[in-house]
Amino acid sequence: MKLCAATLLLLPVFATARAAPQSAVAPKPRIVAKSERASEDAFTEPRAAEIDRAVARGLRWLAEEQEPCGGWVGDAGHKQGDGYAVYHSAEKCREEGGAFMGVSALAGLAFLADGQTPDRAPYDRLQDRLIDYLIAHQSEFGYFCDGGSRMYSHSFAVLFLTQAHGMCLRRQKEVEHALALAVQFTQQAQNENGAWRYQPFTVESDLSVTVCQVQALRAARDAGIPVSSKVIDRVVEYVRASRIEDEDDAGAFYYKIYGRGARQVTTFAINAAAVTSLHSAGLYNDRDYGRAIELIAEGYPHVSERYADHYYYWYGNYYAAQALFTEGGPRWRAYWKRLRDDLLARQQEDGSWQNPVGPGNAFATAVACILLRLPAQYLPIFQR
Repeated sequence: MKLCAATLLLLPVFATARAAPQSAVAPKPRIVAKSERASEDAFTEPRAAEIDRAVARGLRWLAEEQEPCGGWVGDAGHKQGDGYAVYHSAEKCREEGGAFMGVSALAGLAFLADGQTPDRAPYDRLQDRLIDYLIAHQSEFGYFCDGGSRMYSHSFAVLFLTQAHGMCLRRQKEVEHALALAVQFTQQAQNENGAWRYQPFTVESDLSVTVCQVQALRAARDAGIPVSSKVIDRVVEYVRASRIEDEDDAGAFYYKIYGRGARQVTTFAINAAAVTSLHSAGLYNDRDYGRAIELIAEGYPHVSERYADHYYYWYGNYYAAQALFTEGGPRWRAYWKRLRDDLLARQQEDGSWQNPVGPGNAFATAVACILLRLPAQYLPIFQR
């Protein structure tokens, strides 16, 4: 196993009783055409055949882009104004014979979201190679790290493996062992505020990184991996403390509430992250996030028009779609129609989607395929 940064001395984790695990075998889907599963109103989706073709083309493109190591490359970086400062490029990943951990995990989720399981052709070998890659880049302390990746990528690696866990009989014990280590690491990396930041074991925190961790923990618990109820309780306290109470944006959420830059801005992506965090913690009370749901639905046209190929669009909608789909109703249906139409219109001739400002086209294509298949609910974490 490759050793990454932040391999600090770890303390014991106090876990709750093991949750009921997912079935060792993924539940067999109802035998219907994929086009019948393309939206909340499955049998009335007017663009179902187009969705099927778009996802198939996107997955073929991703399959062709898989690196020899088993992962996918991308530009690792961070937000800088409306730009994206790269600190570890896709070219550097290739030179090192590695990949970008977070992009790789999202690519794997795209295949699972289409019902392509690790034990079934045509993409079984592709997913085997991805699992090999992830496990090879897990430190002895449980941290998934490669290609300049940080806690974002660690959580996406955990999320992919939780979803693959019940679908991969051949490697279930191996995957379960990796998940147990990873969950222990995630819990111990939670800071005193009950949240997480880019690097593990830091005093800083934000909602963007935190939502990734809490969703991964929720998925791990659903897969039968012990997760501390105290960890989740502290996350809920942090998210609730991030809610804006006395401003024009009352009911929305701050990106940060401690440290430099705290309580300065609320955005489409952050409100989506907050709602998804609460959903992942098992809270579905509209009083906790009602205004944020409204802002997500209202904010999509602006994000789509101004940031169509920007990482703001892809990351923001990855969580906005989950938040609105879980809520359902008229807001979800209106959002889905616009999102679906935009994604279908923006796919490139080669099957990819574009992301010049952000990790790159593999990232955008993986997220686009996940979004188009989200209503199918093949991934346990996306099921209502």
